[in-house]
Amino acid sequence: MSINKEKDFGTPARASDNMVTLEIDGFQVTAPVGTSVMRAAASIGIEIPKLCATDSIEPFGSCRLCVVQIEGGRGMPASCTTPVSEGLKVVTQNKKLADVRRGIMELYISDHPLDCLTCSANGDCELQDMAGAVGLREVRYNPVETHLNAVKDQSNPYFSFDPSKCIVCSRCVRACEETQGTFALTIDGRGFDSKVSPGQNEAFMDSECVSCGACVQACPTATLMEKTVIDNGQPEHAIVTTCAYCGVGCSFRAEMKGEQVIRMVPAKDGKANHGHSCVKGRFAFGYATHKDRITKPMIRASINDAWKEVSWEEAIAYAASELKRIQAKYGKDSIGGLTSSRCTNEETYLVQKLIRAGFGNNNVDTCARVCHSPTGYGLKQTFGESSGTQDFDSIMKADVIVVMGVNPTDGHPVFGSMMKKRLRQGAKLIVIDPREIDLVKTPHVKADYHLKLRPGTNVALVNALAHVIVTENLVDEAFVNARCDVAAFNKWRTFIADARHAPEATESITGVPAAEIRAAARLYATADNSAFHYGLGVTEHSQGSTTVIGIANLAMATGNLGREGVGVNPLRGQNNVQGSCDMGSFPHELPGYRHVSDPATHALFSEAWQTELSTNPGLRIPNMFEAALDGSFMGLYCEGEDIAQSDPDIKHVHAALRAMECVIVQDIFLNETAKFAHVFLPGASFLEKTGTFTNAERRISPVRQVMRPLAGYADWEVTQLLSNALGYPMNYSHPSEIMDEIARLTPSFNGVSYEKIDELGSIQWPCNEEAPEGTPVMHTDHFLRDNGKGLFMLTEYVPTIEKVTPMFPLILTTGRILSQYNVGAQTRRTDNVAWHSEDRLEIHSHDAEDRGIVTGDWVGIKSRAGETVLRASVTDRVQPGVVYTTFHFPESGANVITTDNSDWATNCPEYKVTAVQITKVHQPSEWQKSYRDFTEQQLELLESGQQHA
Repeated sequence: MSINKEKDFGTPARASDNMVTLEIDGFQVTAPVGTSVMRAAASIGIEIPKLCATDSIEPFGSCRLCVVQIEGGRGMPASCTTPVSEGLKVVTQNKKLADVRRGIMELYISDHPLDCLTCSANGDCELQDMAGAVGLREVRYNPVETHLNAVKDQSNPYFSFDPSKCIVCSRCVRACEETQGTFALTIDGRGFDSKVSPGQNEAFMDSECVSCGACVQACPTATLMEKTVIDNGQPEHAIVTTCAYCGVGCSFRAEMKGEQVIRMVPAKDGKANHGHSCVKGRFAFGYATHKDRITKPMIRASINDAWKEVSWEEAIAYAASELKRIQAKYGKDSIGGLTSSRCTNEETYLVQKLIRAGFGNNNVDTCARVCHSPTGYGLKQTFGESSGTQDFDSIMKADVIVVMGVNPTDGHPVFGSMMKKRLRQGAKLIVIDPREIDLVKTPHVKADYHLKLRPGTNVALVNALAHVIVTENLVDEAFVNARCDVAAFNKWRTFIADARHAPEATESITGVPAAEIRAAARLYATADNSAFHYGLGVTEHSQGSTTVIGIANLAMATGNLGREGVGVNPLRGQNNVQGSCDMGSFPHELPGYRHVSDPATHALFSEAWQTELSTNPGLRIPNMFEAALDGSFMGLYCEGEDIAQSDPDIKHVHAALRAMECVIVQDIFLNETAKFAHVFLPGASFLEKTGTFTNAERRISPVRQVMRPLAGYADWEVTQLLSNALGYPMNYSHPSEIMDEIARLTPSFNGVSYEKIDELGSIQWPCNEEAPEGTPVMHTDHFLRDNGKGLFMLTEYVPTIEKVTPMFPLILTTGRILSQYNVGAQTRRTDNVAWHSEDRLEIHSHDAEDRGIVTGDWVGIKSRAGETVLRASVTDRVQPGVVYTTFHFPESGANVITTDNSDWATNCPEYKVTAVQITKVHQPSEWQKSYRDFTEQQLELLESGQQHA
């Protein structure tokens, strides 16, 4: 918008196709068509009083406080809902308007508690602010009936609802609808009896509210208020940082009193979340100061010994001496380490540098091994880069959205809300999932097609979709000829056109009717913009890499790459799993996904790190376990990962950890892996460190320290201490120096610096000379393979070796739930357990009836790998023959029953396909009993050591 504050306007500016010129309080303003009068006034510094309007939701016009006068117009229209037009003359301030606004405000205040001085929102209440803005000094009315005795709803653990303070502005209701898309709130009643109601006059905790905080953020009074603010008062300063939960990477303002976090408020200018949040990022930050935090280093010779609290110097010296001892005894390759997808890019980079340069081998891996390693492999092979192709905002240009093997509203809820918004605008939806996820049927959103395939048949289904596209001449020939390797495409076309890939032929394999596959394929191929989003339901299979390649083939064949609204988009599960891969956490790749044996790459890093590096790929996580049991891998440095709970076939993992002579765990809690450790190095939460995270859209966002590390050091400093003790010097004084080194050595990060991140807010790599401000959309005019062409690859369907039999007739698959996060170490130490306090087994009513099982029964789950016991939930969300559970609680033993089957290319475990039998039982499994005993022993050893100290 532009402004000319000269009173003598001269010749009015002529309206263009999308701009108009108007006059507000005598000032000339040029604004885009569709702009509200309120916004146009704000652009020149004229703030019109308001209560129901906010920049995060659509105009509503209910409070009437923002009324203005328009020359030649009737009455006093609301400025928030009145659009600008050419030549409009607006008055925002005069005596008549002032009297009307003061009268309106007087009515509001007459039905409001007179506790402004003691109200928890004091200093942060728009009602107070607007009363002052309109000059209200006294209230003449004494209503016969008020709402002051309305009962508070304290059911939600994180916020309070005090209807006596409600002005029925509807902002909370509209935020729930427009921002979150849950429609959990309504205005109940009429006239004076109108009130905000969760659900059907339910308590918040009994309603469909998902506690995203949008309503709390929108509320202009103290009606909806965080309990932390009620208990501790208003915050005094704020620091912008990035959420440490899922791969969406939401930007937050950590609002503080001293070093105490009072609340986490989603940043309006956050490029990934645009001011929205979920229950985890918004409220579940209390784990950072939980009583279970371990802040003193500890050592012990055996896992059967009590822990001994020691100084940092002694702990680091002991860890280094043990690693040296093991290498002297078993050889250079007998130790290794794991980087963390919960830690920053800078910290992850240092760990893999320590292993390669300090340990002298490439025995480094990360949790992406067990989640998105097939993404890295499949997209690298086909597109030339191991990452998603779009930014999140691209979804708002999609006409067809395919969601495969991922549950965005639970696993990536802020992006899930954005997706629901686009679907409400008219985009079509195809869900490919064995289970009925929320997106299949949710308020105002319904999947056009739900392809409910059998677990383990992803490749067959993707091939059937491709078969329809090829045989019905739906290929974008122009895109393929211009952008792809045509010889490879022709070979693929011949392969995929074979009748064995036809939907009619695969129907018996996938269980999906051929007609549905054909209709879905046509919809995807013929839309202007089709976007593919997938998750662990694609990658965590024995053919995970093949499915990723198949999805890439589909996108190339239909030309759905290189612009907004399209793409192949993996939804990463953890906050920095993309960054941990970027930083070189795989045993065969240095930072930037360059092979350790590449001569130029080897020379570059050897010179930069001043040591000769190994050119031999190191051990993957499963190989480390096998080598430990063979007696050749005896030392592990594990930063921020909990492999003893998260990895499959847990009994095998535990045996490998027991076999090692020195396990070093760096974490904030005594997690499951730390129970097998010999050295515990206290870690730092995201609130205690400075660095960057990289989210699922390749967005590098700032993580800024808001409180000092409780143990004295951030994680990068601990790694540096260990490296120095091992004899490989590291002398960084600030994480920015680490990022500068990353930028020097990694082409896609060449233009990244803390200064640029602070300037832009965040940056999407590649960021270099060609793209100095980053790259929201990848592959716009060429792919990143050596020849610039996309590569079609053959995707033969190979059935999993995990078969159902009369002994194991059901298939178990796993997933996440909204309120909990991964292994639960963080969220289980917050009030999020109010929503989900145990892992449950979902079982279809037919299968439950056959076994005499009802909801709430304890059921034994037995597989070829092991046995555990969970409580049952009978539901039709799963199909007959399929059962489902989450994996957030260690005592559940979900990974006791998952097998060691894995992806052919990457060893990513096949979590999603486990043959099981379900029976009604009345006691825990033997594993659960032994787990309980072992855990009690380890806690006693921890307490004994702490008491001795």
